[in-house]
Amino acid sequence: MSTPGHGTGESAERGLRLAPFRGLRYVPERVGSLAAVTSPPYDVVVRPDGLRLLETADPYNIVRLILPQAATAADRHRQAADTLRRWQDERVLAPDPEPALYVYEQRGEGILQRGLIGALRLTPREEGVVLPHEDVMPHIIEDRAALMRDTAANLEPLLFSYRGDDSHRGDDDGTESTAAVIERVILTDPLLSTTTDDGYAHRLWSITDARDLALIDEDLSHRHALIADGHHRWATYLRLHAEQPAPGPWDFGLVLLVDTARYPLRVRAIHRLLHKLPVHTALEALGGAFRVRTIDGPLEDALAALAEAAAGPGNAFVLAGDGRFHLLDHPDPALLARTVPADRPRAWRELDATVLHSLLLEHIWNVPDDPEHIGYIHDTSAAVRQAVRHEGTAVLMHPVHEDVVRELAEQGVTMPRKSTSFGPKPATGLVLRSLALN
Repeated sequence: MSTPGHGTGESAERGLRLAPFRGLRYVPERVGSLAAVTSPPYDVVVRPDGLRLLETADPYNIVRLILPQAATAADRHRQAADTLRRWQDERVLAPDPEPALYVYEQRGEGILQRGLIGALRLTPREEGVVLPHEDVMPHIIEDRAALMRDTAANLEPLLFSYRGDDSHRGDDDGTESTAAVIERVILTDPLLSTTTDDGYAHRLWSITDARDLALIDEDLSHRHALIADGHHRWATYLRLHAEQPAPGPWDFGLVLLVDTARYPLRVRAIHRLLHKLPVHTALEALGGAFRVRTIDGPLEDALAALAEAAAGPGNAFVLAGDGRFHLLDHPDPALLARTVPADRPRAWRELDATVLHSLLLEHIWNVPDDPEHIGYIHDTSAAVRQAVRHEGTAVLMHPVHEDVVRELAEQGVTMPRKSTSFGPKPATGLVLRSLALN
């Protein structure tokens, strides 16, 4: 099996191509603990509080690479590149001796997830090998592209899902499946084991055996994947790949592939923070567009009411930021018909995110679609706290079912950006990919 930057072979043209690479990993003796140097993905870190917490956890925390702090964007990216080079010179980070695929396990909150981390061959959307389901924002792609150019590294794996429904395929002819290889590998001693502050236990193993790698290559070559988390970074991979005049390491990008037939992902909502729209202004502008009910209880009561409303017909949201919670449901059908584009499938037109952006943000509230006006926050409590602190409005969302996401993706229909949050997300910092090593 070839490594990134070399020939991909005939099987790679038919589906997923996950290539081994020399992982760049923390040297345990050089850091306080592996847990102290990890971070959630860059877009999950709640700034500024979460950023400061991670920066002070350990001087070598990975957040100094994925979210460097400096006066300008160019300075931030150069700083990250300098930091990465220095950490390698100081042997804080060191490469593994040979290319490998990595089995990654997360366990916590009643969830067990296992998958493969590797360098995935980049394919254009029209090939249908990698299926996006959300739109992206150009300014984020530009920032991530500049960071990857300067560091010449994939600093965190994207989360992809695929369906290995025939995970026991080959049992009759004595051939192991990818799932069987993973189950065998986890019986050996892991490369690392740590538990992060969120209570999740993480373990990592390497696969270097040529037969195992060839078996996985053949198995995955018949499959396609859904981007569960990392649309902007995948778009960044494609942009950087297009800039290269010749085949090389930029033809691949770091991902975690999870077989959701065996390990179903959890889907959560991503909430909106409207920085410049107070709650009272948002409510006054609604008119009769939605039924509005105020919930004076705690956040848990508001979320329970949202779940109940979301189980019925129509769309539902909770507005927060004034010390109370306001449930919006039963939108005006005539207003929906006038404001939601009719040229998409019904499943897309009925998405909460579609209705939020088309009807509320664009038509009723006139909120510009830019970072100055809209923030995206995964943590519900954090969204409410920031809305209260800054006198804005948090729009709390209900999650979309994974089957709806996959159905739309397979039709080539993208959802409004930041519509879903799949998880658990891989911890950033356990294994990096330096393009100089491939």
